[in-house]
Amino acid sequence: METMTEEEAFVLDDYYTKNPPKVDPSKARIRIPMIRLDGATAEYLAERAKETQKTPADVIGEMVRKELSAAI
Repeated sequence: METMTEEEAFVLDDYYTKNPPKVDPSKARIRIPMIRLDGATAEYLAERAKETQKTPADVIGEMVRKELSAAI
């Protein structure tokens, strides 16, 4: 496998910095709805994820499943 020189890497970096790829969101295979969180919530999720060694999405999923099971 060939490796690129530092100069080649800088040229590629410069090119893609000035010409980012164009992405068509309508062709995305996975659509993940984005939500805004307040600072306290984001901080709590980050800390809880670090403590449990899970992703913030996993922490949210567990919380939602817990609430759903309590509502039944």
